Amino acid sequence: MRYAMMVFAAATMSLWSGHGSAQPYPAKPIRIITAEVGGGNDFTARLIAQGLTANLGQQVIVENRGGASGAIAAQLLAKAAPDGYTLLSYTASLWIAPFLRDAPAFDPSKEFVPISLTVSSPNILVVHPSLPAKSAKDLINLAKAKPGQLNYGSGSSGSTPHLAAELFKAMAGVNIVRISYRGNGAAYSDLIGGQIQVMFATTGGAAPHVKSGRLRPLATTSAEPSALLPGLPTVAASGLPGYESVSIVGAFAPLGTHHALIMRINQEIANALNKPDIKDKFFTAGVETVGSTPEKLTATIHYEMTRLGKVIKDAGIRAD
Repeated sequence: MRYAMMVFAAATMSLWSGHGSAQPYPAKPIRIITAEVGGGNDFTARLIAQGLTANLGQQVIVENRGGASGAIAAQLLAKAAPDGYTLLSYTASLWIAPFLRDAPAFDPSKEFVPISLTVSSPNILVVHPSLPAKSAKDLINLAKAKPGQLNYGSGSSGSTPHLAAELFKAMAGVNIVRISYRGNGAAYSDLIGGQIQVMFATTGGAAPHVKSGRLRPLATTSAEPSALLPGLPTVAASGLPGYESVSIVGAFAPLGTHHALIMRINQEIANALNKPDIKDKFFTAGVETVGSTPEKLTATIHYEMTRLGKVIKDAGIRAD
C-alpha cells in the first residue's frame, strides 16, 4: 500500500511538470497564442493573461499570430507540447473557418482540447434613424415589403456581425443585401451617414453611436436580455423566435494534454475572469465574462458549427 501511494504521488508530481521533473505547475512562463494586436481576440487574451499572472505567480505572455482565420495560431498550438505552457484564445472564427474554405488547414474538433468558454458578447441590431423600423418585427415586415431594397453592412466574411445578419435573413425569409467592408469602422461611418441602413454591430463599437442618437437600436442578438444592454429586447422576443447570435471566445490546449491539467487551467481561468477589476474591464468594453466547463465549450462549438455551417453553405459564403 505504501509503495502504491508513493508511485501515485510521483506520477502526480510529474503531471504538473513542464518537462517531467518534480516541479509544480506552473514552473515557467505560459504563453497564450491569439490573433493580431488590437482586436477582440487580443483584448481578451491580455486580460486573461493579466489575471493568470497575478494568480499563478508566473508570467503569462500573449503571442499574437493573426491571419488565415485562425489557421496560423491553430497550427502553432497543434505543434506545441501538451504540457500546459502553450494555450490558445480565439473567437468562433477558429471553428467557422473550415466552412469558408475548400481545403481547410485544420480541423478544430480534432486538433486541440477545449478548456473554457471565456467571454461572450451579443451584437446589437441597429438601423439608421431614417429607416421606419422600431423593432426587429418592423424590420422583417419592411424587408418583406421591399425585397432586395434594404441593405446591411459588415466587415470580413464569416465574422460574427456578418453571420448574425445572414442567420437573421435565413430565419426571417427576407432579402437584405450585404455591403461588404474591410472593417467595421468604415461600415459604422456609412451607417451613420445613411449610405447603408442596417447593421448587426458589436456591442462596444455601437454603444457610443446609440447613446448619441446617431443609430437606433432595435434588439440584442443574445438569447436572453443582456446586462450590457439594459432595456433592449432580444431579436427572438421581438419578431424572430429562436434567433441567437453572440460572439464568444474559447481557450484551448494542445491535443494530448492530461485531463487533470485541463481542469487545473480551467479553474485558474475562471478565477482570473472572476477578479472584479477584470470583469469591470470586460464589461466596459461590452463583453461579459463566462468561465465554463470544457464540456460546455465543446457543446457550444458543435452547436455553432452545425447551425452556422448550414447558413454559410446555403448562402454560398466564402473567405475574403
